[in-house]
Amino acid sequence: MVTEKDLESALDLVRADAAEPVAGVFGPSSVTWQIDREAVIFLGAGRALLLQLAHPWVAAAIAEHSQTFADPIGRFHRTFGIVFAMVYGSLDRALLSSQQLHRRHSMIVGHMPEAVGPFASGSRYRANDIPSLRWVHATLVETALMAHDLVLPPLSAEERERYWTESRLFGALFGLTADDLPADWSGFAAYTAAMAQSETLTVSAAAREVATQIFTGARPWLRPPRWYRALTASLLPERLRAGFGLELDERDTRAADNALRWIRRVYPKLPDRLRYVGPYQEAQARLRGEPQPDWMIRCLNRAWIGRPQMDQRGRG
Repeated sequence: MVTEKDLESALDLVRADAAEPVAGVFGPSSVTWQIDREAVIFLGAGRALLLQLAHPWVAAAIAEHSQTFADPIGRFHRTFGIVFAMVYGSLDRALLSSQQLHRRHSMIVGHMPEAVGPFASGSRYRANDIPSLRWVHATLVETALMAHDLVLPPLSAEERERYWTESRLFGALFGLTADDLPADWSGFAAYTAAMAQSETLTVSAAAREVATQIFTGARPWLRPPRWYRALTASLLPERLRAGFGLELDERDTRAADNALRWIRRVYPKLPDRLRYVGPYQEAQARLRGEPQPDWMIRCLNRAWIGRPQMDQRGRG
């Protein structure tokens, strides 16, 4: 388990390796900024969530402690708000978000309501448990790159290695140490492949319920379009897709392929102001010495993180 002391030790390493106080942990020359700035990474949001839910501890924690059902948009904003603050916030903002996330996770503890995969009924789960954190971190890192490469030119082997090196620093913001994470990209790919086939990932009833509420739930205005559901299903390992009960017929595949063709044609031609996420644009404005983001950045931030500025916590 990652204790508060463990987190602070990890954050000391982040401070030592960070780009610089204003640029934050990674900075504009990083591969992480290059990938995460793209609005198209939202194509992988459904995949990342379902992979996280496939871990029974994560599914139980979300089902019992999250407001996903009551406030799905709020859940989206909180998740992206934390991730973008870590990636694009100033160093102080990134470290504060890390500490806030750890404190929030420290309150998420409970017992498995039923036996799922290798986890016995009544066994204890904790959100700050290292294996759970490692898996959540992996889903974010792998899926962001996968979504990027679906639409844009894929990274070179050298860029992938740089991305993973930076992702290990991102992992430190979760309290994960160098010993908790693979040393290189091939090791990371081997870890995710092994997890996809392991008993650890087992779709529970709680996971299926959350997925059903999100993808086919009772709020039609929030329901993702058919092509997005099909794309999400196609990006999952087959056994997990079956576990979630996600069918993928010829019509679904055609809808996803048609959408991707259109996105690949149009997306690269969008102006940067529409193509790049608000927090990235706010970070660039901060580096230019602009104390307040302009109206368009504030609007984009409201869409992505639910507030006009990364530093305006608790205000919409």
